[in-house]
Amino acid sequence: MNVNHTLASFSDTAFFSAFVIYALALALSIVFYIKRQAVIDLEREKEHLSAQQLVAAGSGAAVDAAPEGEHADAAELDRRIAAKEESATKFAGMTQTVVWLGIIVHISSVILRGVSAGRFPFGNLYEYITEITMFTMIVAAFYLQKKEMRVIWPWVLSPVLALLFLAGTKLYADTAPVVPALQSFWRPIHVGSVSLGGSIGMISGVVSLLYVLRMWQPVGKEKGFFGAVAKPLPSAKVLDAIAYRTAIVTVPLFGLGIVLGAIWAEAAWGRFWGWDPKETVSFITWILYAAYLHARATAGWRDSKAAWINILALAAMVFNLFFINLVVSGLHSYAGLN
Repeated sequence: MNVNHTLASFSDTAFFSAFVIYALALALSIVFYIKRQAVIDLEREKEHLSAQQLVAAGSGAAVDAAPEGEHADAAELDRRIAAKEESATKFAGMTQTVVWLGIIVHISSVILRGVSAGRFPFGNLYEYITEITMFTMIVAAFYLQKKEMRVIWPWVLSPVLALLFLAGTKLYADTAPVVPALQSFWRPIHVGSVSLGGSIGMISGVVSLLYVLRMWQPVGKEKGFFGAVAKPLPSAKVLDAIAYRTAIVTVPLFGLGIVLGAIWAEAAWGRFWGWDPKETVSFITWILYAAYLHARATAGWRDSKAAWINILALAAMVFNLFFINLVVSGLHSYAGLN
């Protein structure tokens, strides 16, 4: 089938545009993150001032005047908090708007890629990373709608941009028909389900990392550099809930992708399972996600222990994505990866 090079060029332009838009969203989200830090600092300063006033009122003593420039009175603090909060909210809204714009352009890039080649765009590692990052951004955009959740955007956008940069520079492949072995109706079904499951699993793993950070730096007890980084994050309970809910979706979707891949393997190679490196590591990754869910529901493991299993699952997925695809020789290595 002939390739429409005009549409392929449009797809590449949309890919680059999506990268630039996501980079802008990352910058806006970092500004929002810093402003949230400032709001929290002011709120805690107000709480400290209120506590001092209560102690003074309880003892019947007058409240000592604060040194000029060090502490503002409650009214002044309220004004400053409101101003900082309003500014932070603006940047949060801009981040969300720019993210959705990036997603629209990103989707356009994937669709144009497929139309230009006359096939589903699941033919090589460049296309796979483009799709898994697209699904990651779509899922994250829905999960991070609430204002208090938007501080997680820098932690999602950073790995997405890193993956897109790698895909667009080191792994880029020109639009072309796929090899005969991949010309099957099973390809979009198998790769699509694995991509969607993997993208949700990526969010789950990243949030588990933030959960471990928050457990190390509890709300109101943050110390040092990592304490400052953790300060704007939601509570450990909220982060744990997000990681758990996304993992609940990841396990059946990713598992379904593995099963569908086995069915396709039987049709293409005459066997359901051959312990190919990618098959094996994918199965190990699924086992780790399932083990996380089991540990998360087990007494004595509902803390950082379970979260570390989820983080290990994320590491296994990244290992499979790059090392297994690009270094280890196997039946899956022919898919335009080398």
